[in-house]
Amino acid sequence: MKKFAELEDFASAEAEMLRIRHHLHAHPELSFQEENTAAFVSGKLEQWGYEVTRNVGGHGVVGRLREGDGNRSIAIRADMDALPITEVTESEYASTAPGIMHACGHDGHTTMLLGAAEYLARTRNFSGTLNLIFQPAEEVGPNGGAKAMIADGLFERFPCDAIFGLHNHPGAPAGTILMRSGPLMAAADTVNITLHGKGGHAARPHLCIDPIVVGSSIVMALQTVVSRSVDSTETAVVTVGTFNGGTATNVIAQSASLSLSVRTFSPEVRALIKDRIYMIVETQAESWGATVDIEYDSGHPIVFNAPEETAFATEVATELTGEGSVPECALIPGSEDFSHYLDHKPGCFIRLGNGEDSAALHTPNYDFNDRSLTTGAALWARLAERYLS
Repeated sequence: MKKFAELEDFASAEAEMLRIRHHLHAHPELSFQEENTAAFVSGKLEQWGYEVTRNVGGHGVVGRLREGDGNRSIAIRADMDALPITEVTESEYASTAPGIMHACGHDGHTTMLLGAAEYLARTRNFSGTLNLIFQPAEEVGPNGGAKAMIADGLFERFPCDAIFGLHNHPGAPAGTILMRSGPLMAAADTVNITLHGKGGHAARPHLCIDPIVVGSSIVMALQTVVSRSVDSTETAVVTVGTFNGGTATNVIAQSASLSLSVRTFSPEVRALIKDRIYMIVETQAESWGATVDIEYDSGHPIVFNAPEETAFATEVATELTGEGSVPECALIPGSEDFSHYLDHKPGCFIRLGNGEDSAALHTPNYDFNDRSLTTGAALWARLAERYLS
C-alpha cells in the first residue's frame, strides 16, 4: 500500500516552520503591499525547484510542480496579507511594522503551505500537477486578491481540477480539523441608504419631513426581514451598523443615512432579503413623504464546499488525525474571499483549530498557534499526494 504523508514526517521540519512563521509575523504587510512577503515566498519555492510565477493579480505568487505522467491537477491556496492593527502580544517575534500586524493568522497559513511545499518537492510522491497559490489582499473585501488573481487569468494559466484552502479557527483545540459540506461561510452584502426629508426648526415639526423619524421606522421594520420573511430553518442576519443624521437639538435634519450588513447562506435567501429591504425602505420612506437612495453592494459570495471534494478532504484529514477527530464545523456568519474561487472550481475550505483560549481574529492580542503548523502542513501534503495518486 502506498505511503502518504503523516504528522511525524514533519517533526524534523517544525523548527524551520517556526522560523518562517515568526519571520512573517515580525514583518507584516498590508493588502496590495505584500512585496517583501511575496519575494520571500518566491525565493523559498524556487529554492525547492518550483516553477514560480510572480505578480499574479498584484503580489500574488503561484508555485507549480509537475511530477510523473498523471493528468490531474490540484490547487491549494494560502493568504499573505496583514491588518492595520497595532499588536499588543509582546512576543519576541512581534510585529516590527508600526500599526500593522498579522491579526488573522495569514502568517500561519502561508507557513503551513510552504511546509507542505518543501516536503512535496523533496518526496515527489505524486503524479500530476501541483499549483500552490499565495494570495495577496484577502482582507480588503470583495475587490481583493482572489478576484484580482482570477481576473489575471489564474485558472486559465494554472488549470486545476479542484481547489482547497483553510483558515485557522479560534475556539477549537489547536490542530483540530473542522469540515462542513455545502454552505460554510456567509455571503456578505452592504447596503447604504440615504434618506432625503425636509429640514426645519425643531419647534415646527409639522412643517418638516424628519428623516430621523423615517430612518427609525425603517430600522424597526427591518427587524422583521429575517423573523417574518425568511424560512425559520434558514440562517440570515440583517444588522443596521450605522445611523447618522442631525447636527443640533433644535434643528430637524434635511437628510440622514443608514448602513446595513447582510449575511446569508443561500442564493435564494440572499435574493429574498435584497427584495425585502428595497420594499421596506422605499415604502417606509414614501409613507412619510421622504425620498430615498439605496446602494446595494454585493460582497463575497457564499463559501460553498462541494460535497465530493469535502468528503475527500474529510477522508484525508481522518486518515491523518484519527477516526472521529474531524468534527463538523458550525455555520460561520463571517465571509471569506475564497468563495470566489469556489464560484469557478469545485473545492473545499477547511477550518483548523487555533486553541480554545485563542484571542479572536482581528484583535490586537491575537497570535497564530504554532502547535497547528505541523497538522496544517501534513494535511496539505497528504491531500495533494492522495489527490494526485
